[in-house]
Amino acid sequence: MVYVGAAVAEIAGCFAFWGWLRLGKPIWWLLPGVFSLIVFAYLLTLVQTEAAGRAYAAYGGIYIAASLVWLWAVESVRPDRWDIAGASICLIGAAVILWGPRG
Repeated sequence: MVYVGAAVAEIAGCFAFWGWLRLGKPIWWLLPGVFSLIVFAYLLTLVQTEAAGRAYAAYGGIYIAASLVWLWAVESVRPDRWDIAGASICLIGAAVILWGPRG
């Protein structure tokens, strides 16, 4: 759940900047965007792992899947089969990183 919360916070924060720079939204959009990115960074510190890089690597798969949900829910663009296939591969990779046996 931490990864999902971090993904939503990161995507929302980045989208605020995207909206300001690419969609002509007002500059005040940056305020919730910055707050959201702070929440994102904080949430990733809650992941129980000894290596930050491993937490970030596993998070990448969750981020990709969440980005496609955002694409569909917020931008009204339905992901195609290649989007779904790519996200599935990334989620499998994230699972291997998270739960692979370590010796």
